[in-house]
Amino acid sequence: MLDLLSDILTNLSMRGTLYFRTSFTKPWGVAVPSYENVARFHFAHRGNCLVKVAGQDEPISLAQGDLVIIPHGASHDLFCGHEPERTVMPLDAVLEKSGFDGSGVLVYGGEEPQSETQLICGHFSFEPNSRHILMERLPPFIHLTNYGENAGRWMEATLRMIGEEAGGRKMGGDLIALKMSEAILAQAIRSFIESSDAQNWALGAFSDKNIARALDAFHKAPAERWTVEMLANAAGMSRTGFAVQFQKLMLMSPMEYVTSWRMEIAKKVLQTGSASLTDAAEGAGYASDSAFTRAFKKETGHTPAEFRKGISAVRSQV
Repeated sequence: MLDLLSDILTNLSMRGTLYFRTSFTKPWGVAVPSYENVARFHFAHRGNCLVKVAGQDEPISLAQGDLVIIPHGASHDLFCGHEPERTVMPLDAVLEKSGFDGSGVLVYGGEEPQSETQLICGHFSFEPNSRHILMERLPPFIHLTNYGENAGRWMEATLRMIGEEAGGRKMGGDLIALKMSEAILAQAIRSFIESSDAQNWALGAFSDKNIARALDAFHKAPAERWTVEMLANAAGMSRTGFAVQFQKLMLMSPMEYVTSWRMEIAKKVLQTGSASLTDAAEGAGYASDSAFTRAFKKETGHTPAEFRKGISAVRSQV
């Protein structure tokens, strides 16, 4: 059985789709374009740089050992040196100029080798039709200082191993690096939701030990006939106390959360060609097709049939 965070990320179909290391020397700058349904991270393995995320007033100072996550795929500039307006180049132009073919290390920049910045960069995709408030409510960026050391020895070892495997010559190295970098992203998200900052983004329930216990119980058996009282029992709280605390921390009611996640489960089922409407209804914990259809349309704006038709249309264009 998957724990709470693992279940959410698995249902979102998170997977590494791009991974590389860099060796940048001053002056350098890279403009990374925006993408939908992706998250990115940059880890400063050596040296430092600035990261300017679109829509944010001030750049992030990424020091050696720091990690920055950009969870919503926003465009951002990475740079080091004076006059970034002159040195920041589009990512495609940097790739072309450097001759980077996707393997080894991306080498780029000016003539100051003593100022080398080595980054470990990850790009992760999520299923376009999947959603969860955990990912939706994350801030525009998450900056974790001195990440390798604070996350523990296993993280330091993981980062070193990624650096050795990615783009190397050993068989399976790229796959190993991608899977290990997925672990880094998951661990970093865990670090954020366990911090006090999570409450500022209406994600405090995930770090509240009682509420989190109820959420974990629900995620392990989402098709059960859950009520607020059952969730409160799982949390070890009174019904009223649980409902009030949940609303305060999540800005939604417990049953709104339950319904939202059940619809995500139903979407997964509906995308399976052989699955019926009844399969989707039962998987989401509904006793009748009609009740499920009403709930699905209220939550998504589409009937199950319309949703499935839209998926089929997209797939036929691929």
